[in-house]
Amino acid sequence: MRPAEAETDSGYRNYVLGVLMLVYALNFIDRQLITILAPDLKRDLGISDSDFGFLYGTAFGVFYAVFGIPLGKLADHWSRVRLLTVGLALWSAMTAMSGFARNFAQLGAARIGVGVGEATASPCAYSLVSDYFPPHRRALALSVYSAGLYLGGGISLAFGSKIAADWNAHFAVGQAPFGLVGWQVAFLAVGVPGLLLALLVTTLREPPRGRFDPPEAEADVAAAKPLADFMRSLEGVLPPFTLFAAARHGTNALAINALGAAIACLLVWGMAHLTGDLVQWAAFALGCYAVFSWGQNLRLSDRPTFDAVCRSRALVGVTLGYGLVTIVGYAMTAFAPLYAIEVLGANPREAGFMLGGAGTLGGIIGVVGAGALADRLAGTERNYRRVWVIAGTAVGSALLYALMFTATSRGAFYALNFIGWIFFSGTLGGSSGAVVNAVAPRVRGIATAGFVLGSTLLGLALGPYSAGKFSSLLGSLGDGLLVLLVVVPFGLAALAVAERELRRATRTAPGAGELSGYA
Repeated sequence: MRPAEAETDSGYRNYVLGVLMLVYALNFIDRQLITILAPDLKRDLGISDSDFGFLYGTAFGVFYAVFGIPLGKLADHWSRVRLLTVGLALWSAMTAMSGFARNFAQLGAARIGVGVGEATASPCAYSLVSDYFPPHRRALALSVYSAGLYLGGGISLAFGSKIAADWNAHFAVGQAPFGLVGWQVAFLAVGVPGLLLALLVTTLREPPRGRFDPPEAEADVAAAKPLADFMRSLEGVLPPFTLFAAARHGTNALAINALGAAIACLLVWGMAHLTGDLVQWAAFALGCYAVFSWGQNLRLSDRPTFDAVCRSRALVGVTLGYGLVTIVGYAMTAFAPLYAIEVLGANPREAGFMLGGAGTLGGIIGVVGAGALADRLAGTERNYRRVWVIAGTAVGSALLYALMFTATSRGAFYALNFIGWIFFSGTLGGSSGAVVNAVAPRVRGIATAGFVLGSTLLGLALGPYSAGKFSSLLGSLGDGLLVLLVVVPFGLAALAVAERELRRATRTAPGAGELSGYA
């Protein structure tokens, strides 16, 4: 795309970015609403802290990650606007269905549906943004998009608690329409607007792929039968069809896949025996086995994509580093409202308003500020400097969370939460730009899905559950959260590997970008 064309299109691309930010806001409203409703859910459904961690993290996160893999590939070869529309409609409908849940199993099933639908969002949005904005502006643009996450999180806490409290105050027990209680109505109230937003998404224009990238990068970005390819990709991650997919590559591939399935079963048996939480570990092992099967299938059927995504030390390092850091971040996000209410004595409305407002303002400041800083430090040829931003904000957020969950007053807790959000959201601001600038346009969707997979299987599927489990074992929610800080040094080690690889690539290919020709 010529500079003049880019300038003429700047108004529309900013409009598209605004719509995508709204989509991501709704994405996180639907995802995060459950946290402010935790006391009611624990009471009405009879669940424990670890059960709540499963609902918030594992039930959603595993299927979000697993379906994100084939959906990421579909985003690389099919209309991203259409795919995002379908996904938005699905997760909004499943959020509304959460309002009709009568037990733990029904709510868990609805959370799985939300995860599948939301798996379309980031692969489509990251790829669209990369084709609307040039490389030196992508980190900032993706940070603006990511700001929707914190806007949505704040809205979900502030308005979710108000909707539930107002409904319960207006209707006596057993007198409400259809017997619904406040937390059920809150799910319905935030699910329905997503169906309307899906109509707006259908009006967005699909940009040419690779319009800002070198001409050679634009080759091989289309598939003759994208939906058929999607079904084959889905077969490669969805048990038991994974065995059939492996068998097509020969008996050796089938034997290796069966061994992976056996190891996953041993993981379930061992961890369920150790913790007593069969559902948690069955879901987590399913996710791990699905990822293993996908990697095996991708390596045998599309070696160039496998090499570009799975064998890139820089991309894997950023994904693992960010994912390990989010073990802490997702746990803190999941349990902060419950901690304020049960430990510090806040009422739900106060906790929702204070934590929601802090999450929105602090999150937006952090993600946009870190994205702008990463762009400024990296310029066009120093992507490795974006890793500095990720590591610095990760350390800052860990220190602040350590102070936050040892605070004895609500005022200090809320203030530290605000500052903590600035640093924690900054890790995403640096990571998003590093990921999309590290790969070619033809694999950005699947690379983004891989990045999201890391933060979900590590952070979302393990963080909230582990915090809940440790809180039960230690008899203290605060101690259960603080234990998780031990993973941060391992995340920093993974980021150090990514930084070294990106720096090395800069030295060996000056002026050509950090990885595969991209800055």
